[in-house]
Amino acid sequence: MKRVLVLGSTGSIGVQALDVIDAADDLIACGLSCASRHDVMATQADDRGIRHTSCAAGGGTVPYEVDLAPLIEASEPDLVLNAIVGAAGLQPTLAALERAVPVALANKESLVVGGDLVAGVRARTGADLIPVDSEHSALYQLLAEVPAERVAAGVLTASGGPFRGWSVDQIAKATPEQALAHPTWSMGAKITVDSATMMNKGLEVIEAHHLFALPYDRIEVVVHPQSVIHAMVRLEDGSLLTHAGPPDMRVPIGFALRFPDPPPERPRFDLVGQELTFQAPDAEAFPSLAIARAAGEAGGTAPTIMNAANEVAVQAFLDNQLPFGDIPRIVADALDAVSAEPARDLTTVLDADARARAAAETRLGSPAGVSR
Repeated sequence: MKRVLVLGSTGSIGVQALDVIDAADDLIACGLSCASRHDVMATQADDRGIRHTSCAAGGGTVPYEVDLAPLIEASEPDLVLNAIVGAAGLQPTLAALERAVPVALANKESLVVGGDLVAGVRARTGADLIPVDSEHSALYQLLAEVPAERVAAGVLTASGGPFRGWSVDQIAKATPEQALAHPTWSMGAKITVDSATMMNKGLEVIEAHHLFALPYDRIEVVVHPQSVIHAMVRLEDGSLLTHAGPPDMRVPIGFALRFPDPPPERPRFDLVGQELTFQAPDAEAFPSLAIARAAGEAGGTAPTIMNAANEVAVQAFLDNQLPFGDIPRIVADALDAVSAEPARDLTTVLDADARARAAAETRLGSPAGVSR
């Protein structure tokens, strides 16, 4: 019986992970954490007889600490599913890997913010890191079957979000309600807005770089509105290997939780009758993708700065304090205002994160920053 600690149990991924665990006879949830919805987490724990819980807003059987090390120690997991939202997920990822506990990673910011730190810990402990994002899960499985010398590029697919095909002027005036109306996936608010700006795909480009050691010029993005092809591998002969499946996060979650054992059985997926389309991303309408890729290429703490400013800007947009079109401008301004440096250690990364958030908050307070 594999014991799974679910971090972020009240969010979309956490709830679906518990569904997968409940349906399996060889998985059991041994602990839960949440950011603020203690009542929901308490019900989840009571329904499953889970004794170890922690909540950032207070409550739970284990006092909450930033890295959640006490919860990891108390629950004794065989696997940690990290479904925490944002940069707050980095320290729990490091804490689990330091203890040689494998991590099923749904928190892409762990690698965006601290990819070099995560790599260093994994080199010392040998702990597995299994991606949960549908695109990276697909690439993980494809690349496992292809000799490295045959791989020309990894291709991530993007739905294009709710504003695919909109003009720049239309996108600039989008409301939170419109941004949260994703046409394909059911996700939390932050990741849904990131999908609407295509920042989410930029974060995934950085994540793929760290997961698969692919140079940035060998990571491609293609818009695929149906979200049926999750990733592709371009071979040196120009052909493509594809991974297809329904747009259902329970599929990659199940793969990650059961790994290295076979994933749970699912209904047969059939392409008959489906129309699949592909197009290049609109760089003018969605500048966040290029901003994220450039930050990743710059390396060091540049992705940390980019991610922190984006988190501030997205929350301001959701709070109706910032126009949608100004989200990438806030991020670009923070990258200009805060100097990047080598990501030597966690202290350096956390300092860059704090300085970027302060820079973004200052930019939000400037009338010019919200009226351009």
